[in-house]
Amino acid sequence: MTNSAPRSLFQHFWKAALASGLLTVILGVFILGWPGKSLTVVAVLFGVYLLVSGVAQVIFAFTLPVTAGARILLFLSGAASVILAVLAFRKFDYGYAYLLLAIWIAVGFIFRGVASAASAISDPALPGRGWAIFFGVISFIAGVVVLAWPFDSLVTLTLVVGSWLVVIGVFEVVEAFVIRKAGKTVHDAVANAVR
Repeated sequence: MTNSAPRSLFQHFWKAALASGLLTVILGVFILGWPGKSLTVVAVLFGVYLLVSGVAQVIFAFTLPVTAGARILLFLSGAASVILAVLAFRKFDYGYAYLLLAIWIAVGFIFRGVASAASAISDPALPGRGWAIFFGVISFIAGVVVLAWPFDSLVTLTLVVGSWLVVIGVFEVVEAFVIRKAGKTVHDAVANAVR
């Protein structure tokens, strides 16, 4: 009598990895094949995100038990998000949404870069301190570049993301077959141990 649990687990795992890899490749190919449409989908989702998060923050401003200052900040942040969402969808012109998305990405790069570099500079005992400072500076520069050329940067980022998804998907597909082979090896080892 053999134990089929390891084989069953590996069968499900490799199939899930294969499906994930194939879907990732398909998504990457879609983005590379239609970068404009992909960017429009992301811009629309970003506008929806701004709207939903803004409404939620306005609701939280009136319902959460927080200080008056926190309540005001929540309300202002939520109202600003709702206004930005409305601007993003104004006359269904996604130019606003693209611009807001680029600014959002740029500000994120800049804040992350400054935070990474500042924390690394302030802590001389930090492992990998030089790399953290380097990453912070590169992230800051990337944010400035995206702010300077928002539309060109978004197209470039879209193509990079599409290419990266194809590469990741191919690696996941290869990994799925490695997992499948490992599952057979484990099954054979368990079967031989039980004999």
